[in-house]
Amino acid sequence: MCRRYGTLWAYYKRSAVSITAPRGALENYSVRPGGLKFVRCRSCGCVVCWDGRGKDPEQRMGVNTRLLDHAQMAEVSVKVLDGDRTWHFVDTYVKPAMWISPSREPARSAAPRPARGARRKSRATAR
Repeated sequence: MCRRYGTLWAYYKRSAVSITAPRGALENYSVRPGGLKFVRCRSCGCVVCWDGRGKDPEQRMGVNTRLLDHAQMAEVSVKVLDGDRTWHFVDTYVKPAMWISPSREPARSAAPRPARGARRKSRATAR
């Protein structure tokens, strides 16, 4: 699976997932025949989830949590999976800051800036 999708995958049994979208809003694609089926939004192209080709409702699927409500996701614990080598969980954390937009943070008091065009005295001339 391409790392450039920028997703944060959450894994669920297929029977536990319900995706609601207007008719025709989603499209399926596969990178190779018989491979994982990816579902993306036809309008913006964002990857919604991936699913296997089997029919078992207990089969695992991945859901892109970056598309879920950020306020609700801020309290969810995240298990970090080493999906590159060991397929073991390597950490668990709750990190609300990763879900909050910087524009929602309280304004910080910044140090005053010099006026545009104002010249600073260099050390060589400030005697």
